[in-house]
Amino acid sequence: MAHLASRRTRALALPVGLALIASLGFLPTTTATAAPTGAPATATPRSDGPKLSYVVNTRSGHAAVRQVERAVEQAGGTVVISYEQIGVIVAHSQNPAFGETIRRVRGVHSAGATRTNPIVPQATKDVGAMAQPLTEAQAAAAAAQATAEEDPLEPLQWSLPAIKADKAHQKSLGSQRVTVAVIDTGVDDTHPDLAPNFDREASVNCVTGAPDTTAGSWRPAAGESDHGTHVAGTIAAAKNGFGVTGVAPGVKVSGIKVSTPQGYFYTEAVVCGFLWAAERGVDVTNNSYYTDPWQFACKNDPDQGALVESLTRAVKYAERKGTVNVAAAGNARHDLSRTIEDRSSPNDTEPVTRTVDPRICPDIPTMLPGVVTVAATGAKGWKSSYSNYGKGVIDVAAPGGDSTVYQTPEPPAVSGLILSTLPGGRFGYKAGTSMASPHVAGVAALIKSRHPYASPAAVKALLGLQADAKACGAPYDYNGDGVIDAVCEGGTNDNGFYGAGVVDALDAVRW
Repeated sequence: MAHLASRRTRALALPVGLALIASLGFLPTTTATAAPTGAPATATPRSDGPKLSYVVNTRSGHAAVRQVERAVEQAGGTVVISYEQIGVIVAHSQNPAFGETIRRVRGVHSAGATRTNPIVPQATKDVGAMAQPLTEAQAAAAAAQATAEEDPLEPLQWSLPAIKADKAHQKSLGSQRVTVAVIDTGVDDTHPDLAPNFDREASVNCVTGAPDTTAGSWRPAAGESDHGTHVAGTIAAAKNGFGVTGVAPGVKVSGIKVSTPQGYFYTEAVVCGFLWAAERGVDVTNNSYYTDPWQFACKNDPDQGALVESLTRAVKYAERKGTVNVAAAGNARHDLSRTIEDRSSPNDTEPVTRTVDPRICPDIPTMLPGVVTVAATGAKGWKSSYSNYGKGVIDVAAPGGDSTVYQTPEPPAVSGLILSTLPGGRFGYKAGTSMASPHVAGVAALIKSRHPYASPAAVKALLGLQADAKACGAPYDYNGDGVIDAVCEGGTNDNGFYGAGVVDALDAVRW
């Protein structure tokens, strides 16, 4: 029954008796060195190399972007789309020297390949363990214990009372004027628990880096990951007498698909996702992934640095437009405040081993300025066995689940994992910081519902102020083998395991 977690999304399928932690990919190889500023693009570009995708960062505005677009074409590139608002151009090229050439062009601040694997059709592969399905017997037992105020499966959702969401729902379910975008693997909006709250206008497929608004393009295809649908249910599954209940069951939820069929979240797709959310007035985005192929993208590498810059611009733009961006901290048990040995990046070709300093090589978008970084807790309220942590990195914590062996929930809940929606009208369990982040996104949506004119800075401040402070506690030995598994630094109100504390949905609706 052992299942490996996705190396890209931040969910773990943890069997009841075992916690398996898959390390998340990260790591750079130097592919090209920056050429002297101001040099012209080559007049005879090669076209015999692998077809790669690039982001090119320049000044914002039509004139500046158009000038660099011409240079992209002269360097043997094809412009896929340009985001003039932030000065980011997405391009494809088979010129092996494209990156080095375009970096010499006047007005180009940085440019880099978004992947190490060529853009070619690939067979669909497993992107990580699918959710553990809810059995009919479990569903029937839960429904028998549900009160008149609860949806049938709500008794199994221990994470709702853990953040006082059950009490919050007695006061407010959230406003339908608020939308949370799930930037992820796709959302099945036909699910009966998601359909009532789904925002089609704020949904899109961004996998190529350019928005595709074809109806249903935001859904996961057959065989693709159920991750995004699970996340969406945690945020906003309707309180409708059916299935589960979301943290903010009265708000809208949208799907922004950014994952390839193989499960990769490339920079051009994620940039598209943030821009789409920003331009459509999305209030909150949830980001339960890291951007492939580098878990930690190093700013001092010309390719990786360009990816960091593109996403930094996209995140800042979304925030300026009023969007709060929430992200999962990751499932590799890393202390993100210290140097880390990375053995799994690039994860789309051959990984190499390197030692990285996350201050120079951040996990993106999780560690970008302004993003709310979320650690996971289990059913006993302790840091989940797999959750990343770090003083000065973690903002808040929320339930993400853990092995039932390590953190057993109180009855009638039967699993230490998080129960939510799955494609095809189904329900199932997952665990990971992927499941913690949507709890926080839901609470942020409740805050925005209560304070519709609050700025992103104000919403983030309230998230921290309303959180229930949680001290580090006893030395952290999650499996009881006598070995300290992680060191929590900081005081009760701000530490590396829980940040400002565990988010509080009740305070979100009454403050």
